[in-house]
Amino acid sequence: MSGRPRRLLRRIALGALVAGALIVAGLTAEAWTAMGATPSGARLTRMQRSPQYGEDEFVNYLPMEMAGPAEMLAGLWDASPDGSPPSALDVLTPDLTAPPASGLRITWLGHSTMLIEIDGRRVLTDPVFSERSGPSSYVGPRRFHPPPIPLASLPPLDAVLISHDHYDHLDDETITALAETVPRFLVPLGVGAHLAYWGVPEDRIVELDWWDEEVVEGLRLVATPARHFSGRGLLDRDATLWASWAIVGPEHRVFFSGDTGMHPAFEEIGQRLGPFDATMLEVGAYNALWRDVHLGPEQAVRAHQLLGGGFFLPIHWGTFNLAYHSWVEPGERLLVALRAEGVAGAIPRQGQSVEPASPPPLERWWPEGIAWQSAEEAPVTATHLPASLR
Repeated sequence: MSGRPRRLLRRIALGALVAGALIVAGLTAEAWTAMGATPSGARLTRMQRSPQYGEDEFVNYLPMEMAGPAEMLAGLWDASPDGSPPSALDVLTPDLTAPPASGLRITWLGHSTMLIEIDGRRVLTDPVFSERSGPSSYVGPRRFHPPPIPLASLPPLDAVLISHDHYDHLDDETITALAETVPRFLVPLGVGAHLAYWGVPEDRIVELDWWDEEVVEGLRLVATPARHFSGRGLLDRDATLWASWAIVGPEHRVFFSGDTGMHPAFEEIGQRLGPFDATMLEVGAYNALWRDVHLGPEQAVRAHQLLGGGFFLPIHWGTFNLAYHSWVEPGERLLVALRAEGVAGAIPRQGQSVEPASPPPLERWWPEGIAWQSAEEAPVTATHLPASLR
């Protein structure tokens, strides 16, 4: 080979090497930013005073049991081939121009992102508008559908509530976009470190422990117990707190579960802050291997009853593939559970608005014919529960 071809090949190889290095550097920087920041200083001191804080991390008040990595990997062999829909799901475009006639309207924007219009105020929960749930635009489960409302088209918000810092509930790109327009971000202890790192002014961040509350524009926003865990990297497991939320207005009150396994504090939440006009409870991404981490449809209906819920709305399904079950299974099992218990509820489409005072019918909107397992075939029951909840 003559000198010229060799030089050309060297240039091509060098160019490919540089391009590859730049891509890796870009992905590393993106993931580093997405992981957020570690709490320190006064923020850490306050965390350490919490009754929920152990020696060096937050703990649940009930023991947590989870399978090990080997069992988790083995579970993939039995995962449903229909974990995601074959093509993007259609969404509805909500009409939010007029206020809700009843004073309470809840719009599902996918997964755990809910736009709650309550007594003249607007609250957004766990906003995730990115294409993927993960530390990079190239890593993590991809959405089943586009956001029903573009992030830039959201109506003015009074507050954003965050339940915990997992990627499918706390999205750095979404938070950065909202940083200068939302007057209050309410988060569990420690999560404020991430928000501040991403550009949210400290005076807009309110960090709460369980049972702490903040009044925003006449709404009582109360952080309530949950049974879960936290972390965005390999070394920050349980470094920040997780919570559910009660939103108590002058005329209406609602409950948002975030992520949680079954626990007896649902009853105490209902007694102290209920009854609730509506509950938004997670029904997806469950499995017996992590039965203390997520509710599943049947336990979600039971939690609704303990809370004194009036109307049931599901969250945490239909947007990301985060478990081994088929994507339709949470909806199918929820239909069965709601009807069996005689609980009023709806299973809205992505982008659908619901006023509990005049709800839509309880019906299936997803396709039939996709295999799914019933509660009897694949039960999910949390451990260490009192006899009344087993």
